[in-house]
Amino acid sequence: MNAGWKTATVGESIVPVSVTGRAKIQTKDYKNAGAYPIVDQGQAPIAGWTDSLDAVIEAPLPLIVFGDHSRTFKYLDRPFARGADGTQLLRPVGEIDPLFFFYACRAIDLPARGYNRHFTVLKEKDFSYPADAAVQRSIAALLSRVERALVLQDELVALLEQAKAAAMNQLFSRGLRSEAQKDSEVGAIPAGWELATVDQHFSVVSGGTPSRGNDSYWAGGTIPWVKTTELKYSVITETDEHITQAGLDGSAAKMLRPGTLLMAMYGQGVTRGKVGILGIEASCNQACAAMTPTDGDVLPQYLYHFLTSRYEAIRSLAHGGQQQNLNLDIVRKIDVPVPSTTDEQREIVDVLDALDRKIDLHRRKGKVLDQLFESLLHKLMTGEVSVADLGLSALPKLEGSAA
Repeated sequence: MNAGWKTATVGESIVPVSVTGRAKIQTKDYKNAGAYPIVDQGQAPIAGWTDSLDAVIEAPLPLIVFGDHSRTFKYLDRPFARGADGTQLLRPVGEIDPLFFFYACRAIDLPARGYNRHFTVLKEKDFSYPADAAVQRSIAALLSRVERALVLQDELVALLEQAKAAAMNQLFSRGLRSEAQKDSEVGAIPAGWELATVDQHFSVVSGGTPSRGNDSYWAGGTIPWVKTTELKYSVITETDEHITQAGLDGSAAKMLRPGTLLMAMYGQGVTRGKVGILGIEASCNQACAAMTPTDGDVLPQYLYHFLTSRYEAIRSLAHGGQQQNLNLDIVRKIDVPVPSTTDEQREIVDVLDALDRKIDLHRRKGKVLDQLFESLLHKLMTGEVSVADLGLSALPKLEGSAA
């Protein structure tokens, strides 16, 4: 710890916050819009909105809202209302900058205790702070700057995903040639396109999963083996960390060539219906439908983008009891609008691939900023480095627009 720093417990460093007479908002009363944000212990910065003046906390500000069960910290410098349960309001003593205190709290190791309350544990935790308030403010300002850049990347990804969704809707219903439209099983499509089922242009098979007792399959880790939970990327390559390396003996594997599409047929949550393209030779488990081209009439990349655009509709085709699944017959009979030429397919793919590259760029920038923030949070809050030591000339570029 550098000279000029002090150490105290969180409990010693906060002053009581009086909100007498301020009501809490029940979850059922959260609104989608209103004059004042509702802050609760959930992960979202704002849980809802309200117009109830008797719930609004206007002073003293700023305050830190601590989620007693969730261990979340939120910095509030504008009037807000609290959700019904599980929040504590924190305000530091005068010698500690509130924004610095907010980040100092987030740097504390606070192990989860299930749904038990954590405030009593938090109050006993030590943290350190510079005696010089100007140093506190410079640390807080830098961390805030990095975090704003991280939020900006998330917002850009969301905007680009909306743009891609709109582009897919336009391209698969109107094409690139401003043709007249006709009705089809998948809605309006260009008049010159044909509707085909997947199995008219692709073979559709499932993979396999040997028992764990088959040592010749599992030992060694030499052949890529893709599971449904790993269908998170448009192109699956051998460098992806999400691929399981299964030690197949070769004859036991259903090997799939590059360009094969994989669709998750089973899976809870958002997994079912996800699609990826193999960029390598690999195998997959039995819960994946593997679609391999049988002719050159439909590009795999075109089919990938169309199936992605129909994600919710495809998921709705699942059937079964408690576990709703797709199967090979369902996948084979999915209708696909096919442009009259592969050149038009390729142009559509180029447009959507360009949007995917932008989305991927900003996701990667977000990961870099997230790692930077976590590193700075630890190093600055322990005095291991100072703001003056850091050369962050690249940060403005990371904060930039979706160029």
